[in-house]
Amino acid sequence: MRHPRSAGLLLHPTSLPAPGGIGDLGPDAHRLLDFMVQAGLTLWQMLPLGPTGYGDSPYQCFSAFAGNPLLVALADDGSGSDFPTDAVDYERVIPARRARLRARVASFVPTDAYRAFCTSEAWWLDDFALFMALKEAHDGVAWTDWDAGARDRDPAALAAWRTRLADVIERHRIEQYFFFAQFNALRTAATARGIRLMGDLPIYVAHDSADVWANPSQFKLGPDGRPTVQAGVPPDYFSATGQLWGNPIYDWEAMQADGYRWWIRRVRSAFELFDVVRIDHFRGFEAYWEVPGADTTAVRGRWVPAPGHALFTAIQQALGPMPIIAENLGVITPAVEKLREDFGFPGMRILQFAFGTDDQAGEFRPHAYTRDSVVYTGTHDNDTTVGWWRSQGGGDSTRSADDVAKEKAFAARYLGMRDGDEIHWTMIRTALASVADTVIVPMQDLLGLGSEARFNLPGRAGGNWRFRFTWDQLTPAITQRLRTLVDTYDR
Repeated sequence: MRHPRSAGLLLHPTSLPAPGGIGDLGPDAHRLLDFMVQAGLTLWQMLPLGPTGYGDSPYQCFSAFAGNPLLVALADDGSGSDFPTDAVDYERVIPARRARLRARVASFVPTDAYRAFCTSEAWWLDDFALFMALKEAHDGVAWTDWDAGARDRDPAALAAWRTRLADVIERHRIEQYFFFAQFNALRTAATARGIRLMGDLPIYVAHDSADVWANPSQFKLGPDGRPTVQAGVPPDYFSATGQLWGNPIYDWEAMQADGYRWWIRRVRSAFELFDVVRIDHFRGFEAYWEVPGADTTAVRGRWVPAPGHALFTAIQQALGPMPIIAENLGVITPAVEKLREDFGFPGMRILQFAFGTDDQAGEFRPHAYTRDSVVYTGTHDNDTTVGWWRSQGGGDSTRSADDVAKEKAFAARYLGMRDGDEIHWTMIRTALASVADTVIVPMQDLLGLGSEARFNLPGRAGGNWRFRFTWDQLTPAITQRLRTLVDTYDR
């Protein structure tokens, strides 16, 4: 499916300014829409919006269907607090926001709209609310360490737990109602401004999630509920030992047997929120890297075929053609590209990857783009463009100092630069000038920030997902300069 020639912004809502120490779906999110109109941007890409767990990663959520309560805007939230404005201090923010949210829930009087929400979303909401209540009752440990009745979903045990935890279950339902009411208001405001919202659908779900606990037959688990194999990727640009994600792997035979019902529901839910959906690690739908469940690195994994064609055929038969973008980065084979092309999903191109010495660098150079490409200066997993340019090698990748020197020399020649003082604007202009239909720029690159503003360093256990910007950083001069480029290149 072709996308209109356009430019967009990559910014997770947690990175927005807001008084409570973390960005949310309130006034600052609506203010961003106004900035986007002024800058000529028509696509806002977010990361997954689910409730985050260990490590605060939006790619390790307690549910593939629920929203993150931390994103619920609360009146006068954090007024007078000393939370940092350039980063999310999760250790302090989470307990503070939970306390304020519980107070808001306590004063909530159920309405017809709330009751209708609970009825229409019961198919996932009931399991999620019970899962979160049980998790609290078991001091936050993973569901495989709960008492046997709750862990194994014994009907009698669950009935007893529902009675015992009724108030907590109701609290989680109300929190979800708040989230979806605010998100739907944001989407309505975006649509009114001609802005499309783009979501992110990870291929895998977290093991410690309502999805796996409620649907264990859909995953490769042992008798104790723990994964017998786990997901990851082989050694690559980011890591010499690969990336070990730890997510359980789907039992594709079981999913095929029921017509991929869970996946159809998941994709349908994504498009109820977003106008466009990016599927993360699309490569895994053709073949996935399967690592033994007990391993601590991804080195000993193996490629296993996946039923991508049958899956997307079933999804399209149920939902029709969809504006999906495929994240086709990493070890990409002709079979992966054929799967993507068969369903008309645009692929991604990362401009930071265009100047390296590896064999794949050529496909990331603008002269090699096709119109259905979605171009980024960098993604949430990359260093910022300024940080990338200043890098001396090592750290975030397998590049040597010599590789970096060659990369910079070629980049300067390709981009026609005399110096790198405005490398971020040079890269933004190059992306916008390309033939690609869609260009997306991370907020950090628009602001010209260095490595201190990096959002995620793959493989790092903590310290990720913290970046925030402030409105005074986003000056009228930046807005006008971006608008001029967007107009110049007909986006």
